[in-house]
Amino acid sequence: MSENEDPTTRPEALSPPLELPHALGVSRLVLSRGNLFMVTGGAGNIVPAGARELGMFWEDTRHLSYYELILPGHPPTLLSSETESCLASQIDLTTTDEEFGGLLGEPINVLHLRRRQLLDGDFIEHIALTNHMGRFIELEFHVAFAADFADVFEVRGARRAGRGQILEPQVRSDRVQLGYRGLDGETYATSLQFHPPPEHVDAGAARFRVVLPPGATHIVEVSVRCWRGTPPSPRPRRSFATRLSVVRGEVGHFLGDCTRVRCDNELVQRGMERSLGDVSALRILHDARWVVGAGIPWFAAPFGRDSLITSAQVLAFAPHIAAETLRFLAAHQGTVHNAYREEEPGKIMHELRRGELVRTGEIPHAPYFGTVDATPLFLVLVGEYLQWSGDVGLVDELWPAIEAAVGWLDRSTSDGADFLRYQRVSPRGLDNQGWKDSRDGVPFPDGANAASPIALVEVQGYAVDAWRQVARLALLRGDTERARMWRERSEGFAVALERSFWCEELNYYALAIDGNGHRVPTVTSNPGHLLWSRAVTEDRARRITNTLLSHEMYTGWAIRTLARGQRVYNPLSYHNGSVWPHDNAIAAMGMSRYGLGRSAQKVFAGLLAATDHFHHQRLPELFCGMDRGEREFLVHYPVSCSPQAWASGALLMAMQAVLGLQPDALAGRLAIRNPRLPPSVSRLDLLDMRVGAARVDLRFIRSDNHTHAEVLDIRDGAVKVEIEVSPGMRE
Repeated sequence: MSENEDPTTRPEALSPPLELPHALGVSRLVLSRGNLFMVTGGAGNIVPAGARELGMFWEDTRHLSYYELILPGHPPTLLSSETESCLASQIDLTTTDEEFGGLLGEPINVLHLRRRQLLDGDFIEHIALTNHMGRFIELEFHVAFAADFADVFEVRGARRAGRGQILEPQVRSDRVQLGYRGLDGETYATSLQFHPPPEHVDAGAARFRVVLPPGATHIVEVSVRCWRGTPPSPRPRRSFATRLSVVRGEVGHFLGDCTRVRCDNELVQRGMERSLGDVSALRILHDARWVVGAGIPWFAAPFGRDSLITSAQVLAFAPHIAAETLRFLAAHQGTVHNAYREEEPGKIMHELRRGELVRTGEIPHAPYFGTVDATPLFLVLVGEYLQWSGDVGLVDELWPAIEAAVGWLDRSTSDGADFLRYQRVSPRGLDNQGWKDSRDGVPFPDGANAASPIALVEVQGYAVDAWRQVARLALLRGDTERARMWRERSEGFAVALERSFWCEELNYYALAIDGNGHRVPTVTSNPGHLLWSRAVTEDRARRITNTLLSHEMYTGWAIRTLARGQRVYNPLSYHNGSVWPHDNAIAAMGMSRYGLGRSAQKVFAGLLAATDHFHHQRLPELFCGMDRGEREFLVHYPVSCSPQAWASGALLMAMQAVLGLQPDALAGRLAIRNPRLPPSVSRLDLLDMRVGAARVDLRFIRSDNHTHAEVLDIRDGAVKVEIEVSPGMRE
């Protein structure tokens, strides 16, 4: 097979493709740790069997497609279910005395079931059954299970001509091993072990019989391990409490290295803690390198754009995430021309997968490079990370990757003479390769799709910033000639962007320029990213902000992706009228950089209010773009990823924006420009915030309409904190 061709020769299919149901409208519990994640319904079950939205996944393969605790008679009543920062779930259920021959009359809850679930390399469930009836209870129950070993792309809806072979289950007295031999020649396995051993076990269920005295509790533990290829070495059995303590300790160690938030508003406090906890939970270990995955359930994998933007969002709170991301993406940077994967030398990847479909060549994600913006964003993140960390050593380490990336940027724009464009090359690739990557993500106002090759407005802003950042890096390394060249390229590109994308009739920027040279005059949120990139003049920045906060764009919760009043507008769509929290955070950061702090504060306050309408105050990937009504009901999007990395980072970036934090670690300086706390917050502390080697404690106090900042402590290094309060630009 040529490296530039779609593979056509694959092992013969042995079983038909899967037909999978949906579980829409089901409340979900999400656990995530390392390369393993699990999504169950609110009662801790994976039902219906094979549901696309549920399952236990390891390295892009579903190793549990059905899992259910079944009691005789009616299903138990769900009392409550919660998760602890994606670490562990607790589900409490009950059955009434009707199930045990109770008398007629009002049923009494007599059996308490507590299910506790966690991930620590394996899936562990601790089931406790407690008898609150005044006599002995004889109870039979069973744990039912199945594994379809579906590739995550199959679960998402990819149609295959056929699949591999489900292997004969291996059944022992206390365990079952389920297996599958894929068309890639690999063997996939799921092993379930039960303690104590069940009364009976077969290929689909473990059956238990329990006699419970009054007040007694019976414990059953289920351990599920998954692997591919050679079976792993056995692990010593540990108690659930020990496992949970270890997992909490590891997450606590991660959070202990992050900036801590202390606030008098509980919603803000919980939101910030949740955001950092979710970013931690979404980190994936691949070839001994950590990187933030994009989101659960569909995108629990390394994504160039998503990982880079998330890393930029959390710089003020967890700068080490950026270092991890940059090293990971540099290690997977393009080196050759490969049309099937859309790989080019110097290009930063889009998505990396490890499941069966990658191994058979049915999809190009090994990795796939179909993204126009990851490469300039890589260069932007290097510069932004340096501003916070002062880590010149990482710049030196990554310099070959930086040169390769800017080389790709130069070549792709004819050394700055053309815009940065994309056009699908791979037959299995994406039609749209910016962040709005759905098929209809780049529409004209009437709904017609833009023709390729497409130049997106925000991507040109990323390029302006990328050249500016790399010019600064080159100057730092003493390469004055190339620093001058890249600085001039950045400035010239900004002029070209202004000339070609500004639409006077809209008083706004076009979404894109299509392959026919036509502007796409759709009013969208994309130009808000130009503010983050500092790619426009102050006057145009104010005009962008006015449009973004107009009634057509601002819902009362946040900024829509596309303005209503255009034929293509649909608040229920994925990209054409919905709200994406990360998109809002980027715009808010940009507003702050242009001195438009009051506008940034409005965006932050709206996002903060929205968190109260989601479980765990967790902002999802997106929500619907209806206006905020008098009763303040927010409309959820049906299949939004949650947790999702750049949604988790949105509040953190918006917080940095309203506090006006502008670091320069190399100069030993932290500027705080016109800080603004939202009206709901009177006092907020940032503790252990890193600026270079120093750790800084700051306090922000709101009085009337003014926010005051003060330094509480500086240690482990020297940094000068400059607090500036000025009228700024007229908003």
